[in-house]
Amino acid sequence: MTKSVKELNKKTKDIKIFCDITRCIGCKSCEIACAIEHSQSKNIFSAVKEKYLPKKRVKTEKVKEGIISLHCQHCKEAPCVTTCMSGALTKDEKTGQTLHNDEKCVGCWMCVMVCPFGALTRDTQKQIAVKCDLCPDREDYACVAACPTGALFAGTKKEFEKLVKERSEKKK
Repeated sequence: MTKSVKELNKKTKDIKIFCDITRCIGCKSCEIACAIEHSQSKNIFSAVKEKYLPKKRVKTEKVKEGIISLHCQHCKEAPCVTTCMSGALTKDEKTGQTLHNDEKCVGCWMCVMVCPFGALTRDTQKQIAVKCDLCPDREDYACVAACPTGALFAGTKKEFEKLVKERSEKKK
């Protein structure tokens, strides 16, 4: 990735992480990288010994067309935000991101139930919901950086569609 997370988020509100299902092999490197990024130690060997095991915020699943890496889509009209009774989920009007405040979360998991992408998960150790936070402490996205096949892409929908089109034209 040539642009940093901070540059991407300043550029547009429409930054998302996309998955090219023609390249995803279901290796789960994105899941591991995400969990490590959200651990205290940021180290795979130390993370498994932490009091609270790190929780991934991305998941790979088999779909009809292949395998896909699922991420929060930071919906403009996010059902998770609407159903959050504690105010733990909010929209950042500047960036368009759907933000989660662990301190306010009461663990009712309504957001998990209403997410049309299945992108929110339960952290049963801490009794809170967790979701993609677009790696605010990094210059890149942990899952995108870890993807060995280049299936994951951070950018706008238009940029992703252009990339997929270019890739398919190269195959011809």
